[in-house]
Amino acid sequence: MIAATKSRFHRRTAGDNVWLSQAGDNAQAVLTSLTSQRLEYEVLESEEAVGQAMLAELQVAAREKSGDLTIILLGGRGAQAMHRLLGQLAKATEADNLLDRLNVFTQDALAPMRMENSFSFGRDFERLLGWDFFRKVKSFTSMRTDTNDLEAGLVDYLEALESLAEIDLLFLGLGPEAEGASHLAYIKPGSGAGATDLGGVIPISRDILEHHITKFKAGGSAVSEADETECRQATHILTLGPATFLRAKRIVQSIVDADTAPAKRASFRRLTETEISDDGETRQRQLNDNPGLWIRLHPNVRSLVLPNLLA
Repeated sequence: MIAATKSRFHRRTAGDNVWLSQAGDNAQAVLTSLTSQRLEYEVLESEEAVGQAMLAELQVAAREKSGDLTIILLGGRGAQAMHRLLGQLAKATEADNLLDRLNVFTQDALAPMRMENSFSFGRDFERLLGWDFFRKVKSFTSMRTDTNDLEAGLVDYLEALESLAEIDLLFLGLGPEAEGASHLAYIKPGSGAGATDLGGVIPISRDILEHHITKFKAGGSAVSEADETECRQATHILTLGPATFLRAKRIVQSIVDADTAPAKRASFRRLTETEISDDGETRQRQLNDNPGLWIRLHPNVRSLVLPNLLA
């Protein structure tokens, strides 16, 4: 399912993980040039309030820029309230001038898996956003999980993303990992992601698989036993890499599901309390052990959480 595909990207392996970056980029130099930030977070009262705040971010970006907007939708449960609000707006006409400027990217992560599987992000977006949204946006691009060459499919996706001048907004969440670690997108601990990696194909872990399935069920997706069986047979994950996060002009993080994913409490505490080293080798080791820390190397982040995350 994975081949050493020829492309303009540099292909690097870290154990069983395959990472793609722009040829010629110096990962160590980029990593040491980044300034570690404190994660300043806002505690809101409800998922609806989080969704409204996320939508407001999109509306501000639209007012401040003419022409097309490029956004990346990640974040699982945290973004669902915003998705519902966008779906409601798409049924009317008041937001058409915003919607028809949107180039939307997401990641359908688990592979191999049919794109029609109810555990795919694409089907969940259809449920929450509705067909009017898809009809009105300029483009909607997700990763292909049903191809015989996963790496070639990821290359096509990255080329589409890299062809655009900038990423205006990236919406993401935070996934729990053992010992209070965390993942962003689906970069798991020990996967060897570097500062210049745009995306990767990595072996799936049981923890991430269970987190993915639990998240979809808790979020209200109508799933079938056959779809869950297929989902559990996935062998790899297609994921965005740190360089894609760092390229975004602004990141909006949302974490709303600590009740159904209580391990996020320890993950968030470790994320906010870790002192990130200035030494390049030590910093890379910290990020490999706890990929959630990549968000703290971005200078323009807004983190939205619910009180149950801090209990």
